[in-house]
Amino acid sequence: MNIIQSIVLSIIEGLTEFLPISSTGHMILASSIMNIPEDAFVKTFEISIQIGAIMAIVLLYAKRFLQGISIYLKLTIAFIPTGIIGFLAYPYIKAYLFNPIVVTISLILGGIVLILIDKKVAGQQSKTEALESISYKNAFFIGLFQSVSMIPGVSRAAATIVGGIFNGLDKKQAIEFSFLLAVPTMFAATGYDLYKTSIEFSGHEIFLLSLGLAVAFITAWIAVKVFVRIVQNYGFKYFGYYRIIIGILFLLLVKQTVS
Repeated sequence: MNIIQSIVLSIIEGLTEFLPISSTGHMILASSIMNIPEDAFVKTFEISIQIGAIMAIVLLYAKRFLQGISIYLKLTIAFIPTGIIGFLAYPYIKAYLFNPIVVTISLILGGIVLILIDKKVAGQQSKTEALESISYKNAFFIGLFQSVSMIPGVSRAAATIVGGIFNGLDKKQAIEFSFLLAVPTMFAATGYDLYKTSIEFSGHEIFLLSLGLAVAFITAWIAVKVFVRIVQNYGFKYFGYYRIIIGILFLLLVKQTVS
């Protein structure tokens, strides 16, 4: 992998990680288009640069994390389903579902769900006065929704946002809870993957990782701020349309590649 490819992948990671359009799906598809070989370093790189995106959320929502222990308890409960299912099923998911066909189908189906959910949330008032007062039951069920996102192309952000809306949150609260839940989820997933990976990095590879972390951090910071404004003004439907369009385009591209 060269410098240009590492920058492109890092930009994609930062822009898509917290949007409901699937960062994993876009990374798989982008790697396929750029013919980047899925060797040990590339897989580690794609996982490691998520830390840059995570740190953008940690800094942007630092005040929320410092308000008390309540939010940590709710996030822990929400993380449990993904933690258990991920530990048991992730090796099989990674072996059999990490391919462009699964990604494109997930993108299209997820796009349809976002368009439908946009109508539901249009006039929905939150049943929770403040995000910190969300019930443990609702937090757990949002975590169940998140566990579906282990299928590439589903999108962790989309799954948790939909889960939040179905559990009584308004769109702003659903987005913020999705951001906050990303921190323990992504730290755990990244840490586990890195723990299972034992490779030694060359000087060039360390440079690529450092560059990727910085680029992912900057682009994630920008993407989060823009995303919140877009949803507040226009809802989720345009992200749904995007998913469907990009899914169809990539499906056609994959078919041409195979043939």
